Amino acid sequence: MNNLPLEFIKRLNAITAKRPATIIKHILANGYITSEEIKEIYGYNHPPRAIRDVREQGIPIVTYRVKDNSGRSIAAYKFGDPSLMDNQISKVHGRTAFAKALKEALIEKYGAKCFIYQQTLDATLLQIDHRVPYEIGGEASQDIEAYMLLSPSANRAKSWSCEHCDNWIKKDVNFCSGCFWSHPESYNHIAGNKERRIVITFTGNEIEDYNKLIKQVGVVNAEQYIKDVIKSSLKI
Repeated sequence: MNNLPLEFIKRLNAITAKRPATIIKHILANGYITSEEIKEIYGYNHPPRAIRDVREQGIPIVTYRVKDNSGRSIAAYKFGDPSLMDNQISKVHGRTAFAKALKEALIEKYGAKCFIYQQTLDATLLQIDHRVPYEIGGEASQDIEAYMLLSPSANRAKSWSCEHCDNWIKKDVNFCSGCFWSHPESYNHIAGNKERRIVITFTGNEIEDYNKLIKQVGVVNAEQYIKDVIKSSLKI
């Protein structure tokens, strides 16, 4: 950290927003911060979003992988090339205004629902996310097709899956574009795995059907039971 340009350090110390300032101070003191430290030391349960807060201040951050004490691969973050400072989203207020208009446009086109779970939600609960993660594809264009609306739980699930995908390091945008987490309406893999997924949500009177299903086969066997029913139905 002693090799950082003085102007860069001044810029780092001038950031006072709590979450990005916390991450920055840790990296200054230790050279890097891991996703595990972000969660366990500082209580931020969504590390990629905490790192995005730093990037939105115009600070370049590099993502790479390290091993934790158990040998598990986890994400780690350090400062990138100081000369790239501000070469990313740094105008927070402008971004906020853009986000409001973008959300309105997405809702007008698709409805106020989560793209992953297909749940209709109050618009205030929906979060805008890049279809291809910012950490891989960089800032998207203002074309609304480059974004999606997610519920908070879907956003967390997507972040975890993307961060643990091999492409988090390779950064192949085309690979991400073919993923369920990027285009759930048309995809050929889920985080690199040859899988397909149907999210079934029971609402209203359907909840009674769900309760009967669980009572009959149990939570653990419900997925396989549904697959067997579909397979039997397709044979007929």
